[in-house]
Amino acid sequence: MLRTPVCRLFSAALAALLLAPVAAHADPWITPTPEELSMTSQPEVPGAAAVYLNRDEVTDDKLHAFIIYARIKVLTEKGKEFANVELPYVKESDGSGISVTSIEGRTIHADGTIIPFTGKPYDKLIEKGKDHKYMAKVFSLPDVQVGSIVEYRYQRQLDDHWFQAPSWYIQSDLFTRKAHYIWRPTNEQLIDSRHGGLTSAIAWAPVLPKGTEVKMTKTPDTGLQQGQRTLELTATNVPPMPEEDHMAPVHSLSYRVLFYYTAYTTTQEYWKSEGKDWSKMHDKFIGPGKHVKEFTQQLVAPGDTSEQKLRKMYAAVEELENTDYTRQRSATEEKREGLRRIESADDVLTDKRGSSDQLNDLFVAMARAAGFKAYVAAIADRGKRVFNINFLSLGQLDDDIAIVNVDGKEQYFDPGTRYMPYGHLSWHHGGSSGLRQVDGGTERADPPSESYAFSHVQRLADLTLDEAGVAKGSVTLVFTGEPAVTWRHQLLAGDETSLKEKLKESMEEMLPEGAEVTVTSIANATAYEQPLTISYRISTPVGSAAGKRVLVPSDIFLVKERPSFTQEKRETMIYFEYPEYTQDACRFHYPAAWAMESAPAELRSLYQKSMLYHIHSTPATGFVTVQRDMLMGDFLYPTEEYPQIRTYFSQFETKDQEPIIFKVGGSTAAGGN
Repeated sequence: MLRTPVCRLFSAALAALLLAPVAAHADPWITPTPEELSMTSQPEVPGAAAVYLNRDEVTDDKLHAFIIYARIKVLTEKGKEFANVELPYVKESDGSGISVTSIEGRTIHADGTIIPFTGKPYDKLIEKGKDHKYMAKVFSLPDVQVGSIVEYRYQRQLDDHWFQAPSWYIQSDLFTRKAHYIWRPTNEQLIDSRHGGLTSAIAWAPVLPKGTEVKMTKTPDTGLQQGQRTLELTATNVPPMPEEDHMAPVHSLSYRVLFYYTAYTTTQEYWKSEGKDWSKMHDKFIGPGKHVKEFTQQLVAPGDTSEQKLRKMYAAVEELENTDYTRQRSATEEKREGLRRIESADDVLTDKRGSSDQLNDLFVAMARAAGFKAYVAAIADRGKRVFNINFLSLGQLDDDIAIVNVDGKEQYFDPGTRYMPYGHLSWHHGGSSGLRQVDGGTERADPPSESYAFSHVQRLADLTLDEAGVAKGSVTLVFTGEPAVTWRHQLLAGDETSLKEKLKESMEEMLPEGAEVTVTSIANATAYEQPLTISYRISTPVGSAAGKRVLVPSDIFLVKERPSFTQEKRETMIYFEYPEYTQDACRFHYPAAWAMESAPAELRSLYQKSMLYHIHSTPATGFVTVQRDMLMGDFLYPTEEYPQIRTYFSQFETKDQEPIIFKVGGSTAAGGN
């Protein structure tokens, strides 16, 4: 993973000057207006739990600090949750990082009564990495009621000599009446912490509402020093971030301004120069070194085809420990086990362990050792962000993947995603973008998304109905592609017992209330090139009486399904995790005293050659089978298509809820279709 670089001070004289203590934020609290005290709603967001009255942020490079102030009006009982505040920060293992200081807060009741926060925030560990900890300062503002205003302010403090350009996320989960941002950048020459280049120039990538813009001013230069640059933005009546079904990562869509120090004048110049350094860094890690070369020569045979060689290497990498999925070892444990700090692909192979990125880089090293042209690509995780080439930061690039030229055609590989089948990419990487190596340099990478045929789910039920409307029998689920990888990762997070429990819970969530579920077997739990097959025994009430008739769900796996798209209008593109193909087949054996009166009529429906729905029923003596196919051929659809897609989903989801109708005491079965 690549982090957004910060910069350190180049001038030693100024560095010494800045060792003076940081002044506490002395801005006064904003006095609430009578309208703010008495307000009970915000017209633009009816029913909102709370709204921001003010969001202020000042970034002062002379203080190495971000000074933040928030005022929130609580409008409902749910809005009281905003009195519980978590302020995240990162602490490196050497003690450096960003700290949160100078926390103050208070609550103001609707009658104007002020209750100051007098408690002490506590530190909460969110996540622990090898070289850092994700922490949060946590506190609760006092005596919050519906109608209260809660406000707090604090500083995010960088270490001395370090600078970091701000990111202004204008939108939040709440409607914002007024947002005000200021940055006072330093004029000093800074050293980029990643490769040492000097710069004091700044640039930014804005996504802002119409009529809102960043304004830059500068005080006059004097004989002693340059004038102070100030960047400022004011936004009013900012809507909350959209909450819509099937959305892309929301921060990639929200109003924001991302700043960065840069010595580059064009986007092309940045990616060319930074890409060159990035590529050299990876080549140094990859090698291939002596150990990788020897291991690869022993692994592959001279007569192997290109695919046979690559499959052997891929399987060898998959067998190594992926430390992104296992418990973090302490430094003491690593020393006791003879493990070192991994600095090359040789180290990964020697220690038989590495992160996802390191394992993918090892695969590139082995491919090169075997004579292939092989390259690394760094990709934005599609589950976290949308790559923006105009934002000049390598920090967008989350994960490494591998590219190998196989008999004149490039193929993508992802052995760093545990249990990912050969020749396929995790959905987090396929269909995303980033940076890749090429001969003599780098260029933009755009790996393709997987076909719907890769991610396939089959759900088969063979059930016998009794006269009380209870269905008993066997259920089999077969997963390939992404669904199989997801379940196999659940196994990595626990053991087979915990996996069985999660599989049981997953089935219970699909079936009617009162279902009894037993997982009878799990086949191919770790055989990632094979389908993952889960077998169940179930007993579940399904029949509902309607006079002399019994209604039974035609697809028991969809009993609790809810409409996919409920909102009439949409602001954002429609975004699924990955294309997939789901097939259901439910067979119901029914009592001799019943007769099937009707079953869902056949419906075959196509949406623009990218979605296909097909359902049909087949009756036979004493049983009926309902088969349903749903093919999703793409993962991204434009906002403009929402009305048509919503209508399409509504039609087949309504069809999914059509029951099989049995007549009690009947003597003939209805014809199928």
